[in-house]
Amino acid sequence: MNLEQKLEKLIEYIKSLDSLSVAFSGGTDSSFLLSTAHATLGGRVLAVTARSCSFPLRELNEAIAFCAGAGIEHVICDSEELAVDGFESNPPNRCYLCKNELFGKIWEITRERGFANVADGSNLDDEGDYRPGLIAAAEHGVKSPLRHAGLTKDDVRELSRRSGLKTWNKPAFACLASRFPFGERITAERLRQIDLSEQYLLDLGLSPVRVRYHGAVARIETGEDGFAALADRAVREKIYARLREYGFTYVALDLLGYRSGSMNATLPGTN
Repeated sequence: MNLEQKLEKLIEYIKSLDSLSVAFSGGTDSSFLLSTAHATLGGRVLAVTARSCSFPLRELNEAIAFCAGAGIEHVICDSEELAVDGFESNPPNRCYLCKNELFGKIWEITRERGFANVADGSNLDDEGDYRPGLIAAAEHGVKSPLRHAGLTKDDVRELSRRSGLKTWNKPAFACLASRFPFGERITAERLRQIDLSEQYLLDLGLSPVRVRYHGAVARIETGEDGFAALADRAVREKIYARLREYGFTYVALDLLGYRSGSMNATLPGTN
């Protein structure tokens, strides 16, 4: 199918759902899904965003602004992953534990508001990665319209660009818990370390950027533009000093740069 045919398939599928709540993070995928669903179903669409210590305030504020600007009804629910049994120990199925709790809460809101379905923004590319959250979505009967229509990440970005969505080229984001090697304990203070560090690097213009937690070591992943900026010793010294303030003893630069899901290399049996 070409891109226009995929879009048509998406719209027809959304129409068949009658009404739905969208698990809305404010990222490229969920923003495009929400915008398309709103254009298709109007007031029969609800956006639900989870507020937690693993979700940076900047992302929450962008999600709020997106819905306000588009006139989309928006509900913010509190979803504290650290209270979920087993989450803090950061097992390989951490994402499942989080999404299982989150989708349960979204369904409660959905039923209370009289909506019929819940949808997420996963795309076709997500099927080729380690995504235990997709298992939770399937168990909760969550629809995945973008995957149903065969839309890849690049497809979503292009359709978002054509639609005039500012999120079309927004860097990919995953919850802050993904910055930890599996088995490394996750705490509110460590999440705050990561959040402050990444926000500082973003303010310096490094994007995309990730700060991976390795105990006393902060491992920075960034793109080629970030590497160019870090060629300046003064910039490196500023970053080192600031991340020391945030609690890290050492600051390292990953030579391979930014790559999504790099912590999956810590999964048992992965080379």
